[in-house]
Amino acid sequence: MPQANGIPQPPQRMSPWNGLSVGITGVRGSLGQAMARRFKAAGAEITGLTHSTPPSSTDGLIQRWVSWSCGQEQELKPLLCSLNILVLNHGINPQGDQSIDALDRALEVNALSTWRLLQICEQLAKNGTGPREVWINTSEAEIQPAVSPGYEVSKRLIGQLVSIRGAVRSERERSQLTLRKLVLGPFRSTLNPIGIMNADFVAGQILFQ
Repeated sequence: MPQANGIPQPPQRMSPWNGLSVGITGVRGSLGQAMARRFKAAGAEITGLTHSTPPSSTDGLIQRWVSWSCGQEQELKPLLCSLNILVLNHGINPQGDQSIDALDRALEVNALSTWRLLQICEQLAKNGTGPREVWINTSEAEIQPAVSPGYEVSKRLIGQLVSIRGAVRSERERSQLTLRKLVLGPFRSTLNPIGIMNADFVAGQILFQ
């Protein structure tokens, strides 16, 4: 048993995330960055999935950057096969824009792309590959009104789809792939500048709980 000043100390618990490969979409946002820091501190290796151009060099936090686009989820299959955990955290907020284009975009990014990635992960799990866990951030908009109607509708849609899928999955499917739905309280971010909590605190609670 380790000792400090001659006093026996209990052995330190190994982090459950140590050595795991974690992919995070929306990793450039406030929560994405906070979760990457928390996972990194716990010993995980982070893959950042971004819709924009990846940085030319790593910053010590993200070991690997991957560029992707909604509608091209199938192209991520080789990457998904290398992950232990996939965190689906990407999203957009059209604010007060309720035009057809804005609503279509919100539904595509916030709900449909996440739904397609979840389906791919389930297909991979049947073959014994892909992530063992998928975490889906549906945000607080799933359970309380949001300032943006488009954001609220799209987030509630993906939340309900995940709930339905979780309820009907067989025991075998549950053993192959764990689904975790993240219904968060309001935290400060680009999408929600009036949030009352700190993104790092929320990220810490996600990993703790």
